[in-house]
Amino acid sequence: MNIKYHIKIEYDGTNFAGWQYQKNALSIQEILQKAISKYLRHKTAVIGSGRTDTGVHAIEQAAHFETKLKIVDFDKFIFAINFHLKKYPIVLTKVEKKNYLFHARYSAKKRTYKYLIFNRKSSSPLNRNRVWFIRKKLNLAIMIKCLKCLKGKHDFSTFRASSCQAKTPVRTISSVFLKKSKDIIEIKFTSRSFLQNQVRSMVGAIKYVGEKKWTLNKFIKNFNSRKRSNCAPPAPACGLYLEKIQY
Repeated sequence: MNIKYHIKIEYDGTNFAGWQYQKNALSIQEILQKAISKYLRHKTAVIGSGRTDTGVHAIEQAAHFETKLKIVDFDKFIFAINFHLKKYPIVLTKVEKKNYLFHARYSAKKRTYKYLIFNRKSSSPLNRNRVWFIRKKLNLAIMIKCLKCLKGKHDFSTFRASSCQAKTPVRTISSVFLKKSKDIIEIKFTSRSFLQNQVRSMVGAIKYVGEKKWTLNKFIKNFNSRKRSNCAPPAPACGLYLEKIQY
């Protein structure tokens, strides 16, 4: 009987075509599967908690795989996998045994994404591909009001990608958060699940209000319209991080 293992992964998504396997592009999932399969000496599928798109990073992505091999020394396993991954900005940070009912995607109760905006007149070479650089000073007080409008159960059609295949646009955002530390604005959203491009679309709209391209009333009106055509341009992928999966 196969044994199921739960793993946690950190990665810089800049030069990858996202988490999910792609036929003609390099993905996190493909690299990780090859590394783990090489260690196990048999092919195994690595199932993620969800997709991250091209250029999106992860502080704590979660996944599972199955094998007949009993992994006794978890530290040794992590070291070995990270040795195989050393060419890439991907690391395994944790592994643990789970029962056969566990599923990295379907067992997840909450997902937290954070978005980083670098808000000053000069860009930062040290934060390149890690943040969204915005030169114009943003109004944090009005952005927080926008965030509060998004909390709770809503139809998020306005912030849904046209290619999204979710059965319903209704999602429940259980918590929202915004803080500024020096030049970095950090925005967080927690929900059981998100629509395709939802977080980046919400941040793009909030940024429009923060720089006074939209009023708060226009933000609310566009949100309630449930029309993708009324959304602001989505925030770039470089500032988005999958921060935590809760089970």
